[in-house]
Amino acid sequence: MAFGAETIIQGDCIEALARLPDRSVDLVFADPPYNLQLGGDLHRPDNSKVDAVDDAWDHFASFADYDAFTKAWLAQCRRVLKDDGALWVIGSYHNIFRVGAVLQDLGFWILNDVIWRKSNPMPNFKGTRFSNAHETLIWAAKGRGQKRYTFNYDAMKMANDDLQMRSDWTLPLCTGEERLKDDQGHKVHPTQKPEALLHRVILASSRPGDVILDPFFGTGTTGAAAKRLGRRFIGIERDETYIAAAKKRIATVIPVSPEDLDVMGSKRSEPRIPFGQILEAGLLRAGDSLYCAKGDKVARVRADGSVVVGDLSGSIHKVGAMVQSAPACNGWTYWHFKTDKGLAPIDVLRAKVRAGLN
Repeated sequence: MAFGAETIIQGDCIEALARLPDRSVDLVFADPPYNLQLGGDLHRPDNSKVDAVDDAWDHFASFADYDAFTKAWLAQCRRVLKDDGALWVIGSYHNIFRVGAVLQDLGFWILNDVIWRKSNPMPNFKGTRFSNAHETLIWAAKGRGQKRYTFNYDAMKMANDDLQMRSDWTLPLCTGEERLKDDQGHKVHPTQKPEALLHRVILASSRPGDVILDPFFGTGTTGAAAKRLGRRFIGIERDETYIAAAKKRIATVIPVSPEDLDVMGSKRSEPRIPFGQILEAGLLRAGDSLYCAKGDKVARVRADGSVVVGDLSGSIHKVGAMVQSAPACNGWTYWHFKTDKGLAPIDVLRAKVRAGLN
């Protein structure tokens, strides 16, 4: 089964998933039926009817039926995920705990649960419960022993004003021009997610060119965000009306230029540069001096990349720790070299060598 950059499959999600090749997908985002179990119409205080989710696709005869359905589609998603792939699934209190249990039973390994705090939630009109102001996303690796999965940590930190991004995200519901409407002004889909939510998920856990699978495609929020961010996508949806709206929507999306898709990279993913390579590149020489930030600790560089302070010798990290009587030290930031403008950390030199490699 061949797929292009934009693939939409009409049909039952479990049957369509079964036709996808093993280990062919980098990331799954799933927004499955919530099984809301609504018992009747819901009205506002002015007696107007609330446009609630009462579509047939959200109806299940029992929890057992819902669990069986969940196990079937999650098992297929795990099969089609690459060994370094991951899955996101979103739900409400009606279903997310059941989904999470099935997910763990199948061997997925939960990395985070993320709370999407809605900045403009619908109130509880009956006044019988707290206003339901959030939904939960589960981010999971394919398996417990999986050492590799994509997480653009530094990009998320940069997007959050250089602060580590937390697991509670405050974003508004899909409203205004983003909310798709039919010719009569009615919502095309009752649970359309905001593209901002998918932007964050995709930016955090995939790379340009990756294949993102959405087995409950709806009106194509995943496809729109994926196209904009230079990712490929496979969407599965059985409703013709939703598919038509998704295609029309995605056709208007203008992808970000490839040169603008680069994000802040993690130092963990960069090539390792030993201190000796700084000498080989001629950026420092044997006999040069290194200084701590205050200038009161001075080390001499040796030809093999070790440094000496009095009777102490060893790596930049080991000697840096010993002169501070500390259990550990990052020598790249502790030791400095002299420049025309004063002292600069030797990490600057490591960056120059990395730039040359790239």
